[in-house]
Amino acid sequence: MNLKRSSAVLGVVAIGAVALSACGTDNNTNSAGASSAVANSTASCEGKARLSGAGSSAQKNAMDAFTAAYIAACSNKGKTVNVAYNPSGSGDGRTQFIAKQIDFAGSDSAIKDEQAAQAKARCGGNDAWNIPLVFGPVALAYHLDGVDNLVLNGEVAAKIFNGAIKKWNDPAIAALNHGVALPDQNITVFFRSDSSGTTDNFQQFLAAASHGAWTQGAGSDFRGGTGQGAKGSAGVAQGVATTPGSITYVEKSFADQNKLTAARLDSGSGPVALSTASASKAIDAAQFKNPNGNDLALDLKSTYTSKEPGVYPLILATYEVVCSKGYDPDTATAVKSFLTSAVNEGQSGLADLGYVPLPQHFKEKVAASINAMG
Repeated sequence: MNLKRSSAVLGVVAIGAVALSACGTDNNTNSAGASSAVANSTASCEGKARLSGAGSSAQKNAMDAFTAAYIAACSNKGKTVNVAYNPSGSGDGRTQFIAKQIDFAGSDSAIKDEQAAQAKARCGGNDAWNIPLVFGPVALAYHLDGVDNLVLNGEVAAKIFNGAIKKWNDPAIAALNHGVALPDQNITVFFRSDSSGTTDNFQQFLAAASHGAWTQGAGSDFRGGTGQGAKGSAGVAQGVATTPGSITYVEKSFADQNKLTAARLDSGSGPVALSTASASKAIDAAQFKNPNGNDLALDLKSTYTSKEPGVYPLILATYEVVCSKGYDPDTATAVKSFLTSAVNEGQSGLADLGYVPLPQHFKEKVAASINAMG
């Protein structure tokens, strides 16, 4: 590589670093490691130069990181690329994907049932695949002055989010927080007002982990029947940040961004704080619905109910919904190239953004699925 090219690449990497910083992290990615990964990228950088995606707001900060890494890797190969991603919510992303308005959708829930059939038509009679590319723990983020180490479990969380528990000093909360001065204060629940895979995952967790306290079911729309709605992950996080006595479910990256405190969860083996390490243990135990296939939808029920010590069970897998086949050649090549970059150099620095980088066995499985795209 000549000096002129090196300077250009360093400039793009620097721009990527600024983009990551703007996404809410207080820490910088290890520049030497990131630069090395970019320089050795296996992304082809071929196909159409501009890709479009929309959907999950949970993965928005990760998508910014993936895009910055992809731009840098392709600049290193003399290619100009970009990925425009709109964090419009998982439901909207799936709808736009089915309508051929975008090249891929970001979704916190696997595309399934009627939408999977519609996506198959969009993909020229070929299946749409769910590629889990972003993992992150979901925080039960709260705003309660003087209480820094709140403990909750699945049952109590369910009763808070369906309105059965209305006060912070309720005996059920007090029983999990011995010696803590809980205020006689109303609980304000914030929930996602838009169709959200985060909502779906959270309600699945409550259904699995609440010992029957959550009877409202799951789905992309909040069914708890209490609280105030706010749009997007940013909306609920900002709502809690400005409202004493409030609580919400939101991805760790947004909780960190808004400096929110996250409750510890006790699944029966003692309270576990939300961290990259405790969430990684949960991800390691996640199971694929079809272990031998290339559609990598996950079954997280066993994770949600895990009693393994040190496991933070409330995690979220965000998928990229793509056509297994059926794209035009330029789009197919570009989508594969971008996803290849994301699963490799794109993972650098994700922990600083509140996500959990893919474990090695997941990377291998995801890479194989991407390579199998037609």
